[in-house]
Amino acid sequence: MRIVVLVSGTGSNLQAVIDAVQDGSLANVEIAAVGADKHGTLGVERSAQAGIETFVVNFKDFEDRADWNHALTEKCLSYAPDYVVSSGFMRIVGEEFINAFDGTYINTHPALLPSFPGAHGVRDALAYGVKVTGCTVHIADTGVDTGPILRQEAVAIEDDDTEDTLHERIKVVERRLLIATLADLAQGK
Repeated sequence: MRIVVLVSGTGSNLQAVIDAVQDGSLANVEIAAVGADKHGTLGVERSAQAGIETFVVNFKDFEDRADWNHALTEKCLSYAPDYVVSSGFMRIVGEEFINAFDGTYINTHPALLPSFPGAHGVRDALAYGVKVTGCTVHIADTGVDTGPILRQEAVAIEDDDTEDTLHERIKVVERRLLIATLADLAQGK
């Protein structure tokens, strides 16, 4: 199974996928390329160090979102992926992209969807005062953190949690769930 991974930041989920491919946990997965929406992301550096092809479709290089979305769609399509994985990719892709990868664009989200969608799932869960949050792996569609849920797991909120400490605990679960989801998809499940 060929995947393209999209990143915007440090690439810790990406590193977990790279490690799982290299150690054989994801033996049937090939990372065709890793792309980013801006230059200088640690995620792109991680993939380059692992010998994986990288690309940047810099959002700031385009006059409007539609042009950027079209360029990102074409670049991802050029690798003929079975799935595109949003791994901390902090841009909302447009309808053209979603249609091109209909049912094959995987996203992770640091909350138990449908609760707390959007860019601040961890902060929102803490502000609301819930005692349990978690993470979700789902197929992205044209909504914001909507689409079919593939996997979820709860994470308890501790009394002394901050946004950072809670997000770090969620990321540990998120990496495991992403690997398990990719393994199932590679096996046709």
